[in-house]
Amino acid sequence: MQDEFNDPLWRTVLSGAQMLFVAFGALVLMPLITGLDPNVALFTAGLGTILFQIVTGRQVPVFLASSFAFITPIILAKGQFGLAATMGGVMAAGFVYTFLGLAVKIKGTGFIDRLLPPVVIGPVIISIGLAMAPIAANMAMGKSGEGTELIHYQTAMMISMPALLTTLIVAVFGKGIFRLVPIISGVLVGFAMAFYFGVVDTGKIAAAPWFAIPHFTAPEFNWQAILFIVPVALAPAIEHIGGVIAVGSVTGRDYLKKPGLHRTLLGDGIATTAAGLFGGPPNTTYAEVTGAVMLTKNYNPKIMTWAAIFAISLAFIGKFGALLQSIPVPVMGGILCLLFGSIAAVGMNTLIRHKIDLGEARNLVIVSVTLVFGIGGVLVGTGTGPDDFGLKGIALCAVVAIALNLILPGNDSWKHKKADEPLL
Repeated sequence: MQDEFNDPLWRTVLSGAQMLFVAFGALVLMPLITGLDPNVALFTAGLGTILFQIVTGRQVPVFLASSFAFITPIILAKGQFGLAATMGGVMAAGFVYTFLGLAVKIKGTGFIDRLLPPVVIGPVIISIGLAMAPIAANMAMGKSGEGTELIHYQTAMMISMPALLTTLIVAVFGKGIFRLVPIISGVLVGFAMAFYFGVVDTGKIAAAPWFAIPHFTAPEFNWQAILFIVPVALAPAIEHIGGVIAVGSVTGRDYLKKPGLHRTLLGDGIATTAAGLFGGPPNTTYAEVTGAVMLTKNYNPKIMTWAAIFAISLAFIGKFGALLQSIPVPVMGGILCLLFGSIAAVGMNTLIRHKIDLGEARNLVIVSVTLVFGIGGVLVGTGTGPDDFGLKGIALCAVVAIALNLILPGNDSWKHKKADEPLL
């Protein structure tokens, strides 16, 4: 496989740096939102990508990094169970990918199609985006995710709206590689505005050492935290399958057959489990990097190994981490107004692209109940106290959507799809 790529080393290394640049904005934004260490996220993204490459025989040119689907569950789980227990839940989420990979190996890809058809995938993804919308709005207005004011409203809006506008302009009008880095562009403009208004804490940057070991966090296993986070893993699993199909369409290869979907899911699962072991966010394939692969037409998986090496190297630069953590809340809030809405739009597009007929009672029931349970804050459990267990939000709506799809009559409609037309 690798013999067909004879690029000089300097070009491969440079391409790897470019891939990390493309992925960088989303990679560090997720841990900054959830309160995780961005240096740890860089380390686990690099480590996870290398582990994925090992499992798949370095055949698939993808980069794994922070998954946005876990933002709300991690924020809530940290508050209820603590960071260590949350990381135990992240490790368990990685085992879900491993189980799905084993099931695909035994049952074939039809297993995934039946368990997670578009009528399940669509509303769950919509819920992920819209459930986080209040967090984005609060942050854009200078508040914490819970609504506590951190920066004066007028100042916050003068920071967040230029950041959002820059992100929109670059995403729509950007050319070439620049169209793939709207998040970084928005962060740079927003950070410049924040610096102008004097809301950047430069003291922590100056005090941070140049070289420092990231603040790794060892996991602990709490069954409540595990059951809280694990169901959310179903949505990124779908994202993973879609990402593998997308990069295959770009490179002209069928990665579902070679190295096989079971191996790519296993690689992603091991990467996510490793992330939880060190205190980093769960990993997923990055569409931005797939876009960069398509734009540059460089299909050599070795470039992702170099991107991973650069990510791991940056993780040990203390001042770099301090700089990232000094980014004020409104900068991230402005960009999240677009990102969270985009996630919801992907879910809607899933329903539209697969022509899900909401005039059919079965589909209407699944979509409606999933959306209300996912966005409305319904709790199914033993109570609302800190020590009580319950399913809520994305975890609950994912379980409910799957259950309704399996229980309601007509759940074999996925079989009628053409064999060469994947559901995802």
